[in-house]
Amino acid sequence: MERTAEHMVIAGSPEQCFAVVTDVERYPEWVADLKEVHVLSRDDEGRAALVSFRAGAFGRSTSYVLAYDYARAPGEVAWVQKEGDLTNRLDGRYVFLSGADGTTDVTYELAVELKVPIPNFVKRRAEGHILHAAIRDLKHRVESTR
Repeated sequence: MERTAEHMVIAGSPEQCFAVVTDVERYPEWVADLKEVHVLSRDDEGRAALVSFRAGAFGRSTSYVLAYDYARAPGEVAWVQKEGDLTNRLDGRYVFLSGADGTTDVTYELAVELKVPIPNFVKRRAEGHILHAAIRDLKHRVESTR
């Protein structure tokens, strides 16, 4: 299992970034490879707690269920995988830090463990694509809704 990270400055407040990341039902509108999202349960504040996803990955469709953790909200949103057909682990987090002039320094971390072994260079390329796309798509979404 490897943990990788990507960092970007987004023209928006940490609260705006948090709002976009926690609106999981709208992910298919802006997350490139995501096909379906279903909220299975919510926490006491109405936020998605357990969520089922279907996405395109490695040339096929994959399904997984994530449990969200808001203990450090609104500065961080974390999740752990509860179920997955291609992955044993798909755990991660977004960290939002206030930057200068209304910007936010966003870090996206992801730990992936696949059920089927694949060559490391293929795995690293896929992880890099996922990380870059996730943070790029978040930046575009936050900045286009300002």
